[in-house]
Amino acid sequence: MTLIGRERGTPESGHGTRKRSPWPLQKQGAEVTTDVLPKGWQHRRWLLAALPFVWLILFSLLHATPGFPLRGAWREVVRGDAPARIVDAFRHGALRSFNPAMLQRFPRDTLGSWVVLQPLPIRDGDERVLSIYPAPLGSITLYGANNVPIRTLALDDFSAPLHGHGRLAFRLTTVESGTAEPILLKFEPSDTLAAPERFELQNLDDYLQEDSNWLAFATACFAVMVAMALMALCFAIILRDMTFAWYTGYMLCYVIVQGVQTGFLFHPLGMSWLAGYETLVGASAVALSVSFAALFIGRFCDLSRYASALRVPVVALGIGMTLIVLLRCSHIAPLVTMAQTLINPVLMLGALLLLITALTAGVRGSRQAWFFLVGWTPLLVLTAMTSAQVTGALPTLDWLNDASIAMGAFEAIVLSLGLADRALTMRRDRDSVRVLADRDALTNLLNRRAWTEAASKMMADTANTNQPVALLFLDLDHFKTLNDRQGHAAGDRALVAVSEVLSHELRPSDLLGRYGGEEFVAMLHGTNQEQATQVATRLCRRVHRLEIPVDQKDLLLSVSIGLAMRSLGDTLESLIERADQAMYYVKLNGRNHVHTFERRAGMISGHHKSRHSREQER
Repeated sequence: MTLIGRERGTPESGHGTRKRSPWPLQKQGAEVTTDVLPKGWQHRRWLLAALPFVWLILFSLLHATPGFPLRGAWREVVRGDAPARIVDAFRHGALRSFNPAMLQRFPRDTLGSWVVLQPLPIRDGDERVLSIYPAPLGSITLYGANNVPIRTLALDDFSAPLHGHGRLAFRLTTVESGTAEPILLKFEPSDTLAAPERFELQNLDDYLQEDSNWLAFATACFAVMVAMALMALCFAIILRDMTFAWYTGYMLCYVIVQGVQTGFLFHPLGMSWLAGYETLVGASAVALSVSFAALFIGRFCDLSRYASALRVPVVALGIGMTLIVLLRCSHIAPLVTMAQTLINPVLMLGALLLLITALTAGVRGSRQAWFFLVGWTPLLVLTAMTSAQVTGALPTLDWLNDASIAMGAFEAIVLSLGLADRALTMRRDRDSVRVLADRDALTNLLNRRAWTEAASKMMADTANTNQPVALLFLDLDHFKTLNDRQGHAAGDRALVAVSEVLSHELRPSDLLGRYGGEEFVAMLHGTNQEQATQVATRLCRRVHRLEIPVDQKDLLLSVSIGLAMRSLGDTLESLIERADQAMYYVKLNGRNHVHTFERRAGMISGHHKSRHSREQER
């Protein structure tokens, strides 16, 4: 039996006064905060993520050498047209003139359109390239000097000597380049929507440089989108969360849409098996992207909580777009016609619905909705602007198609950050629940279950080592009297004060828990019996120095501590049992000190009757 030991642990023990516990105390019901990044940093990192793509666009623009001046005119094809008559009509000013450097739409839904370009005379004799940007869906035929068709190009053409990336490119021979004769093109009939085009005539070296810049830019953007999608797919599998899967579907569909529209799937990827199906694939990918976006926003923005009234329309949009895709792929003429009629109105209404839904959820408190708005809104604005160009608006903004690719990559990054934020929130919630499950609500110490699990693991980890393990069983003296005389609120305050003292005195690696009522347990590894006795004695002294009155007399709250050292063959239950016996021995012999378990018959037999009279003795 040891009454009073040293005030501080010896240097060997490592149990001197330590800094704040690694498990800081919190008031009951306090919110657990785990924000790591400074406030506002999330917005800055979005800008940082977008900077590389802005730089790539500027790089492409700065390195684009102005082409040779062109004068242009056009006319729709009528039956009986001959190329020579079109050229003569151009020379006599009978065609509709336009600026080839600006976007111009040429109808293709009937017999197509004729386009005549007049370059200035060129004297250097260098080879020239005529590029048409953005790459149109459909075929374009180039006529030679004798008004004879010499070459027909399309996005899915794999036989051309020069493949443009994001554009169609006609490589003109030295004779064709050096002449000032008009260049005649025919936009062949097509059932696809005719998008506006612009024309540029460059020498070969300048064209190759600009083409390489665009290819590097597009490859970087597509790589980001695919990488983000695949990463989300991995998280969907690991976390079993369909939100990540819907995001993957949406992003991959958008990649396909842009890959078809720019021809990236054909050149440089060389997907020749898609030739002839690009219209069907593109339309289906557009519809499916909206469907996946609707399903994604439903879970990502937690619509059932923040915008329950809009959840059903959003889900209906997702299902409806899928049905439109099935109709479009049915190869049944009436159904295909119905799908083509429905797809554009539903797309416009669906985009507006998703925007309103995200805004509503964001205003009502959905954090993830703002991620969606930041990523989705710029892309929606660009889509509206490119749609307006079909009607002839914004003819000078020929960079909108490239911006759509860059914004797709930007959106992929922003939504990935949103998904990461969502995963972090889920982890915080899980950790908070775990803390609430493992911690005593009053003292914030490990509860009995959590302490037992941790102590069992510590004993298992040190079973094959020579490190000693000590167990302290602590019981507050006269605690029942304090509760009876001063009330349970005073008892709770006393428990909190004692737990703070115990946490402060023990090492971070020591396991301290509330075992039940006024009982505490502490497991100390790497501590021999002498050191453990000194630690326990110091705990007795520190609790007594709190000077918590038990009654109106001079009786102060104190603690009785039983100590047991692990021996060969010990289990956690047997170790606790011996420490409890030693603690009860202290109760019977004056309280407020430490006793180490010794195998004596009298002490063990005395323990058996302690369980019947424990409450009275306290």
